[in-house]
Amino acid sequence: MTTASLRVLDATKPSERPDWLRLWESWPQREVHAHPSYVSLFAEGVGRPYCAVWESPTGSVLFPFILRDVRLSGVDEDDTALTDIVTPYGYGGAYAWNVTDDQSLSGDFWGAFTEWSERQGVVSEFLRLSVLDESLLSYPGTVEVRQDNVVCDLGLEPDALWMSFDQKVRKNVKKAQRSGVVVEVDTTGSRFDEFIAIYEATMDRRGADGGYYFQREFFEAIHREMPGQFAYFHALLDGAVISTELVLLSQESGYSFLGGTLDHAFAVRPNDLLKYEVMRWLAESGRRWFVLGGGYEAGDGIFRYKRAFAPNGIRPFAVGMRIIDPDSYRRLVEHRQAEQAEPLRQGFFPEYRA
Repeated sequence: MTTASLRVLDATKPSERPDWLRLWESWPQREVHAHPSYVSLFAEGVGRPYCAVWESPTGSVLFPFILRDVRLSGVDEDDTALTDIVTPYGYGGAYAWNVTDDQSLSGDFWGAFTEWSERQGVVSEFLRLSVLDESLLSYPGTVEVRQDNVVCDLGLEPDALWMSFDQKVRKNVKKAQRSGVVVEVDTTGSRFDEFIAIYEATMDRRGADGGYYFQREFFEAIHREMPGQFAYFHALLDGAVISTELVLLSQESGYSFLGGTLDHAFAVRPNDLLKYEVMRWLAESGRRWFVLGGGYEAGDGIFRYKRAFAPNGIRPFAVGMRIIDPDSYRRLVEHRQAEQAEPLRQGFFPEYRA
């Protein structure tokens, strides 16, 4: 019988955030998506940044999440204190390490977390699960593969990594090099103004929705609160930035996050060289994986572009879904359906937010 107990920490509380950060820093992998500042950034305007932690002889667990109020007009008074859980943008889940018994640890943690959730009026939870799932604790809910993501294996020898690219990638890298494109690494944000101008121009060109635009304060918080967990990579031609990418850094991996390219620079293929130099830098820093992610839709042009860098690095991206309070879930879905003239979107979870 374990003597461990569940603690749920709130990143907004000065008395609790240091404990979250301490546990995160003691974790060998130190996944950036579980950093209290990262969770706080994506909780702003959405909910409260929390982390459930568990330390026991069978292992340690860190589960970052956002607790959202469920606010639907016209719901019964009894339903006004309801909440639900979502993981922040990117990848997540319940991360575990020093595990001696996965089954026992999973049962203990999720059992205690479910009891906490019931006391908080949690109706459901939705998790975007890490594609580096070797570090995830077994999940008791429904796990559903949504689409494929691309992950580059940086453990390959340099020549093998180069030859793992599609031929067109190698051709484009060489063209950029012949054209005089060079790549600069920026770990402080010293060229941030150039980055944000190119990123926003790229989003404008693609007709991206508002969720892909971030305020300057968002990036300033990353620079201030997450040193060592990010790096900008800039492709320069004649001293001017023509393509740029922000990469988030964990201890063993890097994540392609945000970036863009000036439209007049496409001819010299800077983005392929940029990705290649990111991989080289990550490998030299001792990291094993570069997660490029997927596309907007399964098999779209963005996914095919990323796949060219790692044709053998396709991994399934899955989500975890669980209904904690079936009665409240049913009432909320019925209420939401009554509000809508059209049927609720199939496959969306939770349905009452469709």
